[in-house]
Amino acid sequence: MSTPSALSKPTIAFHWIVAIAIIGMLAFGLYLEDLPRSPEKGELMGLHKSFGVVVLMLASLRIVWRVKEGPIPAIGDASGWQEKMAKGIHHLLLLATVLMPVSGIMMSVGGGRGLDVFGINLIAAGEKIEWLGQLGGATHGVLAKIMIAAILLHVLGAIKHHVLMKDNTLTRMLGKS
Repeated sequence: MSTPSALSKPTIAFHWIVAIAIIGMLAFGLYLEDLPRSPEKGELMGLHKSFGVVVLMLASLRIVWRVKEGPIPAIGDASGWQEKMAKGIHHLLLLATVLMPVSGIMMSVGGGRGLDVFGINLIAAGEKIEWLGQLGGATHGVLAKIMIAAILLHVLGAIKHHVLMKDNTLTRMLGKS
């Protein structure tokens, strides 16, 4: 088994901040989905959109950092297909953390609502753009399901590494390698 190289503090921080933010946003979005239309729901949607833009910025910075630092070296003796699946899940999660908020912006702009972030108007409300709103909505809904599945696979993989393979994948991501 290979010895893990320590991860940088920014790598660990970006991972956990974006992970917690995305999981929180997914849970918040699922909660909002079941609420009836009301002024309160509108206010909560405004918060969801605002935090979505924050997640977009953090996720974009994380990707820039990941490109700057290069790929994280694997630990352990995973088979070829497991290594490919792990890389695929990582890339999918990185991409989805950007596409999810972008699709939300598409929904808002396509619905003619524009985009306000904590009360600051970034994109003015305008005419509805039906195809943009529909594409954004469909993408947002499908990505939510894909992200939940990918997050579950990612967590199960980390647990497998820690419990079954007894390598340092999880402890390294916790900054304890």
